[in-house]
Amino acid sequence: MRRAPACLFPLLLAAGAHAGAAPALGEIRVNQLGFLPQAHKVAVLPAGAAGEVEVIDAASGAVAWRGRAGPAATWRESGETVMLADFSALTRPGEYRIRAAGAAPSAPFSVRAGAYADLNRAALKAFYFNRSGIALDPAHAGVYARAAGHPDTRVLVHASAASKARPEGTVISSPKGWYDAGDYNKYIVNSGISTYTLLAAFEHFPDYFARQRNGIPESGNALPDILDEALWNLEWMLSMQDPNDGGVYNKLTNQNFDGMVMPDKASGTPRYVVQKGTAAALDFAATMATASRIMKAYEQRRPGLSARMLAAAEAAWEWARANPAVAFRNPPGVVTGEYGDAVFDDEFAWAAAELYISSGKDSYYAAMKPAAVTATVPEWADVRGLAWISLAHHRKSLSAVADQRLIAERIDGLAAALAATWRASAYGVPMQGTDFVWGSNAVALNQSMMLLQAYRLNGKRDYLDAAQAGLDYVLGRNATGYSFVTGFGARRVLHPHHRPSVADQVAAPVPGFLAGGPHAGQQDKGDCKAPYPSALSALSYLDDDCSYASNEVAINWNAPLVYVSAALDVLGGAAP
Repeated sequence: MRRAPACLFPLLLAAGAHAGAAPALGEIRVNQLGFLPQAHKVAVLPAGAAGEVEVIDAASGAVAWRGRAGPAATWRESGETVMLADFSALTRPGEYRIRAAGAAPSAPFSVRAGAYADLNRAALKAFYFNRSGIALDPAHAGVYARAAGHPDTRVLVHASAASKARPEGTVISSPKGWYDAGDYNKYIVNSGISTYTLLAAFEHFPDYFARQRNGIPESGNALPDILDEALWNLEWMLSMQDPNDGGVYNKLTNQNFDGMVMPDKASGTPRYVVQKGTAAALDFAATMATASRIMKAYEQRRPGLSARMLAAAEAAWEWARANPAVAFRNPPGVVTGEYGDAVFDDEFAWAAAELYISSGKDSYYAAMKPAAVTATVPEWADVRGLAWISLAHHRKSLSAVADQRLIAERIDGLAAALAATWRASAYGVPMQGTDFVWGSNAVALNQSMMLLQAYRLNGKRDYLDAAQAGLDYVLGRNATGYSFVTGFGARRVLHPHHRPSVADQVAAPVPGFLAGGPHAGQQDKGDCKAPYPSALSALSYLDDDCSYASNEVAINWNAPLVYVSAALDVLGGAAP
């Protein structure tokens, strides 16, 4: 699979950063937030622990469940020998801990309905906290209020993006959008998958998001907050399309990364739109096609927007067909995140699928060449899985040319493989060695997202339970013992590589962000004073803001956290 870092920051941060406290050795690992009553519930015990396990009331110590752990097994990714304790039979709401002789007790967790509602709101609001071009006021941002940065109303066309209609140095306006990650730049390729995932969450679970109020400036208008948030980025994306030919610029950026300062302190250097590319055009086309069908229901509120989005999608598609192999590479003098990609079969498939669904034109389904398109776990450089998500969701309204059996087979085949890994895993997760890449925590959640598509198709309980394991993993049932979401869990990430969280003088980081997670690359170890605790992939993690390789945040990592937390709240609450 083609994977690469969200951004590479060859930057030595200020001295004095301290990593969060390391987890206790031999501690029982569990989802530190909790579970819905009917959810699959598993804890990981060190091999030296006794086989008898108790779940106790966190306040009184009364035993709520007693059982035995399974046999010991070794997880190659962490080198640990562990046992799994399945306490799914505990369904009574409450606050609990897990204990076993020979092991430190688990962190506390809850069992309750709507277990992930607060997490979901925070994960979605993280996008608001990463908005470009707007001041975050105290009424909506609390202690994380800040001045506006990067208005992007006077952006220069870079030499690499110049055309006859827009020569080098042309000034355009391209405001709004989300800062991509820990940096202050904006990238179409990564915005595509991120925005789509939020739109898919709403499209699949509209009732869940219709009643959600997230404390953003738009809350209370005629649109659900998740659509208001998505539109902040979609409106920026529309401004990144050249109206003269339909092509789409890859990114809006400084020439170099800003330092660890607040956005308004980083707004003095020129900003550029840089080179058009095939991946950017197709990711744009797919995302706009998706947004166009969702915004149809809000025509009265946003008249003409749905039609404008579909027209923009089709124009970008035509540009890509005329320019089918324009790979993006940073031009000389520009060293910010690249999101380089040179294989476009997956982007063509995704864009064709979304255009087919939204336009109703059979020619787009033929252009997808579905028989040749496999299903894979989505990531920014491999988006073919998104095509199958949308086709599966809309399968009942597709025209006769769509192969219904193939759609189901693609989704179920991938889910079956992930579930098989989950069943065989010593840690009880779908993650395995090749999944521990830059942004590995997003891999875990994108795996869960694909498993949930299969559960929605055929109701196989294993798929729901394996998806639950992915969320459990990022919330503490992992080899590091950390909950990887800022603001959540007893042992949470405290020092993410995120410029506002470092520079804002607030002790706690901005909440709701998912850290990238462990992997063996350690590309930043020359920039970090603290050593990585291990070279093993599942343990190679630093809770230190120097660690851009393991502890950065990114919009494409947060988006599946929004999707999966909502889906499990909805589907897990209705599970038998």
